[in-house]
Amino acid sequence: MEALREQFFDLGIMAQAAPLIWRGFGTTLLLCAIVIPLGLVGGLGAALLSTAPSRWLRWPAIVTVDLFRAVPPLVLLIFVYAGLPFAGIRLSPLTAVALAFFLNTSSYYGEIFRAGLGSVGRGQGEAARSTGLTPAQTLTAVILPQAVRNVLPDLLSNSVEAVKLTSLASVVALPELLYSADMARSLTYNASPLIFAAALYLALLWPLVRVISRFENRLRA
Repeated sequence: MEALREQFFDLGIMAQAAPLIWRGFGTTLLLCAIVIPLGLVGGLGAALLSTAPSRWLRWPAIVTVDLFRAVPPLVLLIFVYAGLPFAGIRLSPLTAVALAFFLNTSSYYGEIFRAGLGSVGRGQGEAARSTGLTPAQTLTAVILPQAVRNVLPDLLSNSVEAVKLTSLASVVALPELLYSADMARSLTYNASPLIFAAALYLALLWPLVRVISRFENRLRA
């Protein structure tokens, strides 16, 4: 038990590694603040295009969403960071991660928004239009609020997955939480920094998981 504590729960080593890990945690929060809002906006745009009346808008959007859902996010990240330079496009690690995760999360958010839009009956839009609302007003004031409410637990669940996705940024040496914890592990020859990082992920994600469960129970009720 003492050897287990020394290797995984050494508070002294955690304290030594804390400055490095907290900087990595800040980078993780920055990535979340970039990727999740961009993914929501991109996903909503993809959903609107994939439900458009014109097939010239609808089918390219559907194919694009399916493509980025099918490509593993790690492969997409490596392609953006290490593949695009062969075409003369060099991106910083932060920009490459933001772009790759934007493409990935937008596709999943897009499917969620599309399901939400499909859950609102067509009569809702027709009734709103009959009152004199424009198509844009009908969408923003009538359709979207109901659609978002219907899929809110799924949006939150996907946001949790997006936070977990940021750990892949360590592959391109972006000093986010996992990368920083692994650097501390390599310097201290001890796994305690990884446990510290896991505790921070838990503190960040557990409240979101509880919020999701609460929304799901409320919707079932």
